[in-house]
Amino acid sequence: MITGTQDLARDLANAGVVRQRGFWRGLLASPSGVIGLALVGVLIITAALAPLIAPYNPLQMAAGPRLAPPSLAHPMGTDQFGRDVLSRVVHGARLTLLVGTVAVSLSLVAGLALGLLAGYAGGWLERIFMRLVDVLFSFTEIVIALACLAILGVGLTNAMIAIGIAAIPFYARITHSVVLVEKSKPYFEAGIAAGAGHMRLIFLHLLPNVVPTLIVVATLGISTAVLAAAGLSFLGLGAQPPQPEWGFMLASSRDLISRAPWMMIFPGLAIALTVLGFNLLGDGIREAMDPRQRRRQ
Repeated sequence: MITGTQDLARDLANAGVVRQRGFWRGLLASPSGVIGLALVGVLIITAALAPLIAPYNPLQMAAGPRLAPPSLAHPMGTDQFGRDVLSRVVHGARLTLLVGTVAVSLSLVAGLALGLLAGYAGGWLERIFMRLVDVLFSFTEIVIALACLAILGVGLTNAMIAIGIAAIPFYARITHSVVLVEKSKPYFEAGIAAGAGHMRLIFLHLLPNVVPTLIVVATLGISTAVLAAAGLSFLGLGAQPPQPEWGFMLASSRDLISRAPWMMIFPGLAIALTVLGFNLLGDGIREAMDPRQRRRQ
């Protein structure tokens, strides 16, 4: 009996390794996946090594002449306070990753729990939860985020929470849809017939089949969260001075675009490349997880 259990555990572990290898082969075979992985990898490395990469303290005033154009001393120029734009853009990568990770994690966990419970339970509980989601869907995410900020107050932390709350209905709807599809499949009905309990049905049957879809959606959702945070900071509701956040850097440079266009170009380019990277990575992950794509390889 012990030998059989050990063999089963070994087979499951080997199957997991095979699936991981297949996933990475599929991701690296996708041009969008490779480009997205490279862009996101550069962002992560930049955020991790920001103190080593940045030539100056991002908050240091008079690090150079005011509104100095790009040069060898300041490759991205300086702002109206003489702060090095390159150092602020590099340190802004940390805030960008923080915003995307926290906001998506909050909405993903809450939306997963809500959609999973509603889809599995069915009946009146499903009707109540999903009608609530429908009501929230009648408002755009930015409106919900603004309403949350009106209650919580301005600031980058509250902006992350607001963005996360605003995206909960989206993740709940996707989770609910996937759960309904999985519940109708023969393996789930066989589990019920075999006498599997609620916890086993949820965590061993439904959840493993819901997570792959949510991984793709969450990867794409990070780009949405980054854009939303930049938009809120641009409006003065997110990051506050002197934080080196890309959206706030755009806001502080809009009156100087004719005199110092580099103040807006480089933070805007950083936002665009980050959003592009996560979108391409999400597409690559979707292709790598698609069984039809794996069969073609």
